[in-house]
Formats: sequence, structure tokens, C-alpha cells
Amino acid sequence: MPDCGYGSLTAYCVPLLVRLSAGRRIYALSVATRVLVVDDDPTVSNVVSAYLTKAGYDARVVADGLSAVEVWQQWKPSVVVLDVMLPGLSGLEVLRRMRAADDGAAVIMLSARGEEEDRLVGLEVGADDYVVKPFSPRELTLRVQAMVRREERLAGLDLTPTKLSAGPVTVDTAARRAYLGDEELSLTHREFDLLAYLVSHAGKAYTKAELLRRVWGWDFGDSSTVTVHVRRLREKIEADPSDPKLVLTVPRTGYLFAGDA
Repeated sequence: MPDCGYGSLTAYCVPLLVRLSAGRRIYALSVATRVLVVDDDPTVSNVVSAYLTKAGYDARVVADGLSAVEVWQQWKPSVVVLDVMLPGLSGLEVLRRMRAADDGAAVIMLSARGEEEDRLVGLEVGADDYVVKPFSPRELTLRVQAMVRREERLAGLDLTPTKLSAGPVTVDTAARRAYLGDEELSLTHREFDLLAYLVSHAGKAYTKAELLRRVWGWDFGDSSTVTVHVRRLREKIEADPSDPKLVLTVPRTGYLFAGDA
């Protein structure tokens, strides 16, 4: 089957994808990873859903922001593909509400607006990745697969020792809690994962590409994802985020955690 990219969707391509997906028996659908697709364009949502179903995921589609919040809360998806421009509530407002409720689902934002500032806003709100339209449904499916594989690897990790320390920061990997001195930090799932990785490798510098691969599990992606998460971490653990002493920038390399700070 050809890759029916968003920019080349046709009246032939959409029903073809739906027929092929519907004709395949998805094994153990009841335990398949749940992926919620939120987009008010039925062409986009049908094609993305068809690709995800064909890949073995339990995909569900909604078309507006209010429905997205309701289904997200009740259905508990592992991954959400979320358009920015939606009727009712914007995708950003949907994400704000779910992150405020401490929901840790991985989120891929979709938008026709590709400016860097727009991407940064989505990442600041709590998105894990940002895909600009037009896009390839095949690539989007690979990004979903990378997120799912990463969560599966984390779930299967041996968590001994459960506590890691470097400088004033302590990370309890089993309880998924982190502390600055005696104060518990309020971190998102991705912020916790990034901090845990940096603390466990204190003193070693990593490029943004390496952190994307090792923390996010992606072999490709927008490096601004790392930049935004580092900035958010600094706002929570540094006395002066503009003059960091813990999460340091290494010129022409990337970042390291200063274990002797």
C-alpha cells in the first residue's frame, strides 16, 4: 500500500486505507496500546487511525476539544495525537487541562503552523513531540511506536538501586519521585525521566540527539523538545535558572548534570 501522505490524500486513498485496516484481524485488541486521535478533519483522522490500527494499536477518533477531554479522562490512552486547532477547546487548552490533572500520556501535537515559537508553546504546555502538516502518516506511526517502545522498556527495567543522588538532587526511580534537598519536586513524566537520566550519568555530557534517543527513545525528532524540557527542569531545580549550577550547557556538545554542585 502506498504511503498516502497528508498532502496527497484522495477520495481513493481514504476508503482504501479504511478497507485494508478493517479487513485485518487485530490480535488481542482488548490489550492493544490505546492511541487517541484528535482532529476535526475527517480525512486526516481516518487515515491516521487506519495506519495506527494496521500497526496493531487500538485507535479511537474524536473531532473537538471538549470530547477530547472527556474521552481522554475516561479511556486513558497511552498516546494522544492532538491537533492544535479544534472546535470548542483548542488542542493546547485540552493539553493544559490534562497535564494539570497529572495525566502522563505521551502527546504528539499536530499543526499547520510550523514556526519555532508555536512548537515551543506546545512543548511548554507539555507535549512530547510536534509534527507539522502536511506530514506522512507512516512517519507519525513510527513516532507513536517509538513512544510505546520506550514506555515498555522503562516498565521492564530493573529499578535497583531505586535511589540515585547527585549534588542536592535525589531521584527515587521506583516511586518516581524526585527531591531537591528535602523538598519534593513537581515534575511531569518526561521531566522526571530526563532528570533521572542526567542524575544517573552525572558529570557526563550528552548531545540533544543522544538525549532524544536515550530518554525519549527516538532516533529522529525536534531537538527543541530537549531544549524546552531542560529549561523547565532548570526552573524547578535551579536557584537562578538563568545561571544554572546543576544542569549545565556544554558548548558545542549539549548538557550535563553537575554531580558535585
